[in-house]
Amino acid sequence: MNAENAKIQYESGQNLVQFTALTDSGDHQNFLSNDELWSNRSGYQPDIKPNGLATGGRVTPAASGDDDKVDVAALTCYLAGDLVTVAAQSDVTIARPTVSAYVKYSICVLANGTLSAVKGEEGSSFSDTRGGAGGAPYIALDAIEIAQVWLSSKSSDPITTDEIKQVVGTHCERYDYPTWEQKRFNVEEGIIGKAGIEFDSALPLIHSAASPVVPAPKAVYAQYYTPSFTDIPRSDAFVPAEVSHSVTSKQIYGTTLGASTQTLGQGSFTAYLEDGISDGILKLKNETLFFKFYQNRLNNLPYLLGQGKLGISRTFPAGDHITANCTISCEQAFAEVVG
Repeated sequence: MNAENAKIQYESGQNLVQFTALTDSGDHQNFLSNDELWSNRSGYQPDIKPNGLATGGRVTPAASGDDDKVDVAALTCYLAGDLVTVAAQSDVTIARPTVSAYVKYSICVLANGTLSAVKGEEGSSFSDTRGGAGGAPYIALDAIEIAQVWLSSKSSDPITTDEIKQVVGTHCERYDYPTWEQKRFNVEEGIIGKAGIEFDSALPLIHSAASPVVPAPKAVYAQYYTPSFTDIPRSDAFVPAEVSHSVTSKQIYGTTLGASTQTLGQGSFTAYLEDGISDGILKLKNETLFFKFYQNRLNNLPYLLGQGKLGISRTFPAGDHITANCTISCEQAFAEVVG
């Protein structure tokens, strides 16, 4: 078996997908798009914008000194991928509990960009259970929690600094916390899945529709480009970027200690050019692109898939074909796609 009927494809174009909600895979940590591949070419990288506070939004006791009120500083936040500006608001009312002494409020930015103080269920003590007696309330699926206010008395008084909680990740949702890693392509056991992101930790389930209550994480949005592929018409000698292993050893008294290391090598191929100046692939030199290699050009499967920076070194011989020795510098090894 040889590769005389093989072909190489490269990412020659990009197609915009406007900000769209990613889908929680179920672990509240991995969020997936509807597409298998996200381009990472310069100027076409994914733009990830989870709903959350970006700047400002500090909540403080009312400067007026009035009972049961707080002030909220001007803020910006991301909602459905858009950067929204919310004006400062003074004397936001936080009503005291009427039955039990303990209650928590969630200070939120709603989907329309307005502020709201959402009351939790009153209880005989504070609770860490979202939606429970004495706990913080669930907030709308498309809202952002920027702070909580904890009240432990039915008597009207000015709200104190100690009653305002604004710890990021606990009482305040920022768009950039927790951080995440892009998964611009995802192949597991030979099957290609959907591209998306993986957060460093699972998102808290503090959102829900009004009824029935189904706890959910904050909404996560992404804008990205999907790649279009073009054949390299005359090519040869494809080498995928793969992991190699090496062993080092050290002799000590009575024995030898060994250690193994892994190295990710460069991918490479040779392209035979028309004039070596105006060929399409040359315009993408030094760009990060997707590449596909098919051992049999007549079959859609299987193929090798990788994403890396294209390097080109051209040769212009007097009596032979003009060639480009191409390298592919990847962050991860090529993957085998079989289904």
